[in-house]
Amino acid sequence: MKQILKVVSAVFCVFALSSCKTQEKMLYFQDVESNASETINGERDIKLQPKDQISIIVNSKDPQLAALFNLSTSRYQTGRTSLNYGSNGEISGYTLDDNGDIDFPVVGKIHVADMTKSQVAAFIKSKLVENNLVNDPVVTVEFMNLYFSVLGEVNKPGKYMITKDQITLLEAISMAGDLSVYGVRDGIFVVREEAGKRTTYNVDIRKKNLFESPAYYLKQNDVVYVQPNRTKTKNSNIGSSTSLMVSATSVLVSVATLVVNVIRLNK
Repeated sequence: MKQILKVVSAVFCVFALSSCKTQEKMLYFQDVESNASETINGERDIKLQPKDQISIIVNSKDPQLAALFNLSTSRYQTGRTSLNYGSNGEISGYTLDDNGDIDFPVVGKIHVADMTKSQVAAFIKSKLVENNLVNDPVVTVEFMNLYFSVLGEVNKPGKYMITKDQITLLEAISMAGDLSVYGVRDGIFVVREEAGKRTTYNVDIRKKNLFESPAYYLKQNDVVYVQPNRTKTKNSNIGSSTSLMVSATSVLVSVATLVVNVIRLNK
């Protein structure tokens, strides 16, 4: 009887250890201290790159004067695009050329690559004032074709539009519906192409050094890929509940066999 209890106890220990191991693999931010403040370093805001598209709208107390610097479909030219947003009318934009320049009305060619939205707005505003073109300009700059992609073991993989100055990896994962149960928390790759180079970052969202990764703040055209775990790789056609039932049944059969053998030995 004592041998039987030892066997059953060993089985429960195996289940407990397995549960703890699974928890370690699944939990985010395992080494983050609660209520601890940390300084945020590095670049966060998205900077423009060649081939990006932006809209630039100039407003002033004098609408006719401001209209000189706002594109319309009748002024469609190379390097300028026009998008239709339905009942809201048309919003025209600029595509940065290979050098990162745009051709702005009246002002001429200006270099805006490596600038944030707010920097572009401030730069154009200063040009308008310095050249006595508009005394009270209000310049608004928005992204038009900036995206990132999320692939692999997430609940809603796809291509997502960037609408604000910064987007984090965690926000991207959230927009994609979070990782599935098969997603490897320490096996997330961010593929980035910029300045003619491709760089791949490996990120572990279980550790707080995630926040120090160059890939924590995403850039336009980044691709986030979440690797599948071994269970998904080996049993791609078997659901998680079925796998659990098969494993549990296997363990129970093993326990029953051991119990029967022990009873036979004791007779």
